[in-house]
Amino acid sequence: MHEYDKSSKWLIQHHGDSILRLAGVRDIVNWRPLQAERVQPRRLPDGLIVVHRQGRDEASLFVLEISTYPYAGLAEQAARDILLVYLDRGIVPENLVLVLHPQGNQRAAGELTLKSQEGSTRLQVAWKLVELWTIPAEDLLAASDVGLIPWVPLCHFDGPPEPIFRQCCARIDQDAPPSEHENLLAVAQVLAGLRYNDAGLFQILGGREAMIESPVLQELIADCERKAARVASLETARKDIVRILVTRFGAEASALEAKLTDNDNDRLGDLLELAVTCADLESFRERLSH
Repeated sequence: MHEYDKSSKWLIQHHGDSILRLAGVRDIVNWRPLQAERVQPRRLPDGLIVVHRQGRDEASLFVLEISTYPYAGLAEQAARDILLVYLDRGIVPENLVLVLHPQGNQRAAGELTLKSQEGSTRLQVAWKLVELWTIPAEDLLAASDVGLIPWVPLCHFDGPPEPIFRQCCARIDQDAPPSEHENLLAVAQVLAGLRYNDAGLFQILGGREAMIESPVLQELIADCERKAARVASLETARKDIVRILVTRFGAEASALEAKLTDNDNDRLGDLLELAVTCADLESFRERLSH
């Protein structure tokens, strides 16, 4: 999982109401995060939260999708989030797509129309789109909500960034609960890394010491280590399979290595056994294609 994704998801779980305020939802009475779990989706929503709003008897369900950059498939992911919740719960959720940083001329869409092959069926889906760099940093700093502060370095402001970083640090020092202080400093550094590459700026937010002391960053490091170990394991398994096949059936088998890249550990374990026992290379190819 990317470090920006991990930081964003921590903010969803602990300050989901702050993210909704970025989109103009300001009448929140209380809220709670839900587990965004569905049956075999291609990709889960980043966050799912229940919100009680002033003057409304029924709670609202919000789906949050946070993207580091705008990209071509973001609209399809937003539509998929909405439809997953609708199929699971029978209601259309409110959907917020938050894009953290621009990338070239790529822009994110706020709606998508899907058509059947013959054009007789049409599905139109729209959502609230927030591009973080268009929001004035001063608005977030003026709000009485420490959960907004990690987003501030990615917002719009004039002048050098150092004063903004110092204001962010001061607000976190002043308003953050003790249990969240180090995490908020660390997450603010991680998100700011999308826009800046200046160790002096990060030092204002606690620098390396804040990162080391943050539980959420320690979890991120552990995730990265697990991912690296898994990638190394998969790479070793693929090379072992190819080596066995080349030994048994000749150099022609080396061409199969590229086709092994989309298989997980369990699948590669089966293929490793097959490489040893298959009667010929053609029977291995046939099993690999299924």
